[in-house]
Amino acid sequence: MSTTPADRPTAPGPGHPAQPTAPVPLAAVALLLAPDDDVAVTTRDVPAGTSLALPGGPGGSTAVVTLTAGVPRGHKLAVRALPAAARVHKYGQVIGRTTAPVAPGEHVHTQNLGMGAIAHAYEFGTARVRVAPATTTRTFEGFRRADGRVGTRSYVGIVTSVNCSASTARMIADQFRGPVLDAWPHVDGVVALTHDSGCGLVPASEGGQVLRRTLRGYAAHPNVTGLLVLGLGCEMLAVQGLLADLPASPDTLVEHLTIQDEGGVRATVRAGVAVVRRMLDELEGRRRETVPASALVLGLNCGGSDGYSGITANPALGRASDLLVAQGGTSVLAETPEVFGAEHLLTRRAVSEAVGRRLLDRIDWWQEYMTRGGGTLDNNPSPGNKAGGLTTILEKSLGAVAKAGSAELSAVYEYAEPVTDAGLTFMDTPGYDPVSVTGLVAGGATVVVFTTGRGSVLGTKPAPCIKVATNSEMYERMREDMDLDAGRIVTGTATIEGVGEEILDLVLAVASGRPTVSEELDLGRDEFVPWQLGAVT
Repeated sequence: MSTTPADRPTAPGPGHPAQPTAPVPLAAVALLLAPDDDVAVTTRDVPAGTSLALPGGPGGSTAVVTLTAGVPRGHKLAVRALPAAARVHKYGQVIGRTTAPVAPGEHVHTQNLGMGAIAHAYEFGTARVRVAPATTTRTFEGFRRADGRVGTRSYVGIVTSVNCSASTARMIADQFRGPVLDAWPHVDGVVALTHDSGCGLVPASEGGQVLRRTLRGYAAHPNVTGLLVLGLGCEMLAVQGLLADLPASPDTLVEHLTIQDEGGVRATVRAGVAVVRRMLDELEGRRRETVPASALVLGLNCGGSDGYSGITANPALGRASDLLVAQGGTSVLAETPEVFGAEHLLTRRAVSEAVGRRLLDRIDWWQEYMTRGGGTLDNNPSPGNKAGGLTTILEKSLGAVAKAGSAELSAVYEYAEPVTDAGLTFMDTPGYDPVSVTGLVAGGATVVVFTTGRGSVLGTKPAPCIKVATNSEMYERMREDMDLDAGRIVTGTATIEGVGEEILDLVLAVASGRPTVSEELDLGRDEFVPWQLGAVT
């Protein structure tokens, strides 16, 4: 561990013994997130042998301990002695129980911390915070659609009804990649939205309905100004079933093709290219215009989380969410398995008991779903999360819900349902990044902000994806893949409030057409991954 000059031992002179190293204050190496927390989060690697001054000695004095084992950066360090089976607090909340006695200064992680039996008493609407309306109206440059919604991009989307038409869709879209698209500078691209299902799945089943809802959500998305629905011709989820009563804006250009009717793959590619060219020629005449920030639907997501996620990027994104809600806009939290253990914080903010109960119903569904699959919700955190310092799903969830800021919870949606309520909302999705974000975009998210501590390379066409790093070390290592560094909050060079305002500024700039790093890399088509549920025959 590096030390300040005052902490370094002086070299002994002739006849003088070596001077002991002064104890390092806890605040120099770790963050105590709430006054009564049992653990602090390290801001640097703390090696074995470090003499550490911990608060809370007798009479408020400082207790000095010497670490017998090192604690990695971003991990938890005990600030007091804990017996076995003791509740462990972080963020002022319980994150699990000790599985063995823990000494002050000891590394608290998988070797001595588990879930244990933690029960929450649910309250509804007792902690509602109505975010005050902003006094100044923020704006962005968007594509105003005929149905009143506003897009942040203008894409031709090729939506496939079945996996059998996926390769053909990619062949069509590939004809419009690279410099050829320069002929239509006011269109953002052509994206093939392909998937691995659509046949062998009963359309009326839960899985069939989820897939249909997801595909129709993308087909009707405000960022899709031109739509080509492409099928094989004999699938169970037929093209006409996707197009029937499609809630797309009246100014969306809509065409459909089936490979069997067109005469095969080559003939369909030729026909599809001709259709897309006609759409591009017409869409090129459309222009962005100034619209209020209230028209935005912001998807909130995280992946590759670490010990800093709940300290830097997530609460900063929560601040940005509150700022957008104050403008009259909409933000959507997701990832139900990563809310488990912190859902009681959201029910207290629900606008009604019915909204809070709907969230709890989804938690119950997940408990049953995981039991049927032979797992538990504490299968999460992932190995990468644990390497980054997260131990239990309770700890991960408490950091994850920080993305929701402080606004009241106005609505709860099932996967890929159209999001129609303003304010902070929630969508039931898995925690797996591409599946979760696919649901958010299908629900209408026009910009996605994705926080990551380990480093994510996600893209989310047709909605732009802004990636926010939770720590500066990863940001510097992967800065060509990151849009913003929130790790400055830990180093003290930025605040949660300040980075939150930076995130909203960036959201508005990206909504106005500024490309994200994911867009510069042309990421996003392979991250379209609808949630697959149910049996396949």
